[in-house]
Amino acid sequence: MADRTPEKPVLLSGGNPQIAKGYGDGPVKAYIAAMPGWKSDIGRRLDALVEKTVPNVHKAVKWNSPFYGIEGEGWFFSLHCFAKYIKLTFFRGTSLDPVPPVASRTAETRYFHINEDDELDEAQIARWIRQASRLPGERM
Repeated sequence: MADRTPEKPVLLSGGNPQIAKGYGDGPVKAYIAAMPGWKSDIGRRLDALVEKTVPNVHKAVKWNSPFYGIEGEGWFFSLHCFAKYIKLTFFRGTSLDPVPPVASRTAETRYFHINEDDELDEAQIARWIRQASRLPGERM
C-alpha cells in the first residue's frame, strides 16, 4: 500500500480554511497550518499569545474558525480568515478597555482586523485576551 499524502484543506471563499469541527489543540493547529500566505505566521503568533496569556485555555474549531475559551465558562475569543485580513473576535468586546475598534451586529461583540502590512501590537492583543478570558464566555 502506497503512502498517501494528506490532502490540503479546501480554502473557502475569502481564503478561510475548511477544517472539520474538533476540540483541542490539533484542529486549531491544522487550521493555522492551512491559513494562506502571511496569515499562517500571524495565526501561529496569535495562538502562542493566547496560550501564554491564558495558560489553561481550551481550544476548538467550530464553523471553520478557531475558538478559545475557559472550560465550563464558554468562548471568549475567535479568529477567522478573510481575503485581505484576519478578523479577531472578542465576544464580550464592549467590556474591554479599550474597546476593540470594529462593531458587530451582535451587541457585545467587537472585532479587530489584522492586515498583511500591519505591525502586530501583541501587547494590546494580549491585554484584550487577558480581559476577555476573565469575562463570562459565549456558549455555543
